[in-house]
This record gives sequence, C-alpha cells and structure tokens, in this order.
Amino acid sequence: MRIWLDGALRDAEGARVSVFDHGLTVGDGVFETIKADHGRAFALTRHLERLTTSARGLGLPDPDLDEVRRGCEAVLDANPMALGRLRITYTGGVSPLGSDRGEAGPTLVIALSATERRPDTTAAVTVPWTRNERGALTGLKTTSYGENVVALARARERGASEALFANTVGALCEGTGSNVFVVLDGELHTPPLHSGCLAGITRALTIAWAGAKETDLPLDALERAEEVFLTSTLRDVQAVTRVDGRQLADTPGPVTAEAMRIFDEHSAADFDPR
Repeated sequence: MRIWLDGALRDAEGARVSVFDHGLTVGDGVFETIKADHGRAFALTRHLERLTTSARGLGLPDPDLDEVRRGCEAVLDANPMALGRLRITYTGGVSPLGSDRGEAGPTLVIALSATERRPDTTAAVTVPWTRNERGALTGLKTTSYGENVVALARARERGASEALFANTVGALCEGTGSNVFVVLDGELHTPPLHSGCLAGITRALTIAWAGAKETDLPLDALERAEEVFLTSTLRDVQAVTRVDGRQLADTPGPVTAEAMRIFDEHSAADFDPR
C-alpha cells in the first residue's frame, strides 16, 4: 500500500507522522472521505471545496488543492482496486502539547483502503447525546470524532449500523457519518443545515436530484415516518428498515427506491457533479 504524505508517495509501512502532530494530540484537523470506483474519485471537486471550508472554519491555511488532486491521483494509480475509501486528512501539523497551534505548518495525508458495496438496507438507533447546532465546529468535517465513536459503538451494540442524533433543541439532526431523510405523507424531507448537520455531499446531490425538502423536524418524526433513509459517501442512498424498536418495511419503500435509482443514474452519468 502506498500513501501520500506531505508532497510525496510513500510506502504505508514506512510513512511517519510526528507524535506531536496537532491532529493526533488534540484532534486539530479536517478530513474528507471519497468513494473511489475503479480508480476514479466521485464528486472530488465538491469534496475539495468542503475540505477548504472546513480548514478555514478551523483556522487552518487553505489546502493546496492542486497538490491534493495530485496526491489523490497518485494514490489511486498506485493502489488499483474496484471500490475504495479515499481519505484526505489535513491537520494543524507539529505543535506544542496543548491547544496552541505550532508554526511548522499543516500535515497532509492521503490514503486508500478497499471496501465493499453497502447493502441496500440497514438499521439505525437514536442516542441520548445531542449535536450542538451552535458549536465552534458545527458544519465542519473535523477529525474531532470522539462522540461519533461512542455513539456508533452504542448502535453496534444494538445491531444497527448508524446512530442518529437530535440537536440541543430536540430537532432531528444527523447520524455519526450520514445525513438522514424521512418520508412524511408521501413527501421527502431532510433536516436543514441550521439544525447542525454536516453539509453532506451525497445529501446535497440527493436534494437536487430527488427533490427533497429541507424541513425542521422533531426527533419523533422517526416514529411517524413512512420511510427513512441515510445518505453518505459510501452508503450513497441506503434504506433504513428499523429505527430503535420500530420495524419499517423489509425492503426500500417506493420513495426511497426511487431516490436510490435516481442517485445511481445521475452519479453514473456525471462522476464529478458541480
């Protein structure tokens, strides 16, 4: 396996990031996960735009997107596979122990691992912890992922692949690594960005392609929804057949199935939708 580290391809086994890197010591970093299909990175332009937005929100210098593109291409070429998870990580770099950032400059790592196509259906659970829709990191895709680790572990314990959060005012927000859509009275809805959810790439494309409405929803909309589905880079559109103890249909419902079809069709026709 070959990875990109600070401007060059390196063997993964020999690549080293300092133990004083701020991304390691305090989670001072941003990242993107991108679907790689037979050596092509899906929606790369959108992902790089969000990487820049997240970096600015964290006070990091803008990443050199020409270098990031070169690194992605080099890593994809060096590690051929049918379906992969391409990960771009951009951190505050070597810094003093503590929250102050150092002067060494950012660290850039690009890596790839093989994955498999997700199943068409999954289960989700709600968790008692909340997303802070007014926090300093709201809307940024940062490496500060500790609460997602805890919530996802709770989901796994309950036989689910995703945990769903409300925000501090009790509104439906998002999953640990996904956005959530619900069908109410036959219409497709998803929480708006001011709920505190991440501006997911697949979320935005699904809204545009499938005609979903951005709607403030209470968490208990999950108890009333005729259909529920998740979107993310590696899930694409994935039906939820169980939320907590509530069993929905065993297969994707009609609105979800149509959203899946539309997403597959459009993404195949345009691998870098703007």
